[in-house]
Amino acid sequence: QVQLVESGGGLVQAGGSLRLSCAASGRTFSTLSMAWFRQAPGKEREFVAAITKSGGSTDYADSVKGRFTISRDNAKNTVYLQMNSLKPEDTAVYYCAASTVYHPSLRRNYGVWGQGTQVTVSS
Repeated sequence: QVQLVESGGGLVQAGGSLRLSCAASGRTFSTLSMAWFRQAPGKEREFVAAITKSGGSTDYADSVKGRFTISRDNAKNTVYLQMNSLKPEDTAVYYCAASTVYHPSLRRNYGVWGQGTQVTVSS
């Protein structure tokens, strides 16, 4: 069973940037589609971005298109989320997730989740 550990969250001013990382244990990382979700206080967990196992295809929520970039390094068993032009409404706990199939925004499709990393954007 793969395990996921996120890092890179923090406090940033509006307009700033952060890069989140998600390190996966195990030797099956390259067979998994990966995604980032986020959950703000009092709200449901929502899809942010996803990437296929090869990294050849990506998908984004409309709210982050053009500002966030998901990428992966299969040699390092790591998926990244580069977040630019951050807004206060991006404040949330960010989770990475893994799936054996690619249905980007379907939350129930993801069987493995990390513990989350807090991102706070001040205005």
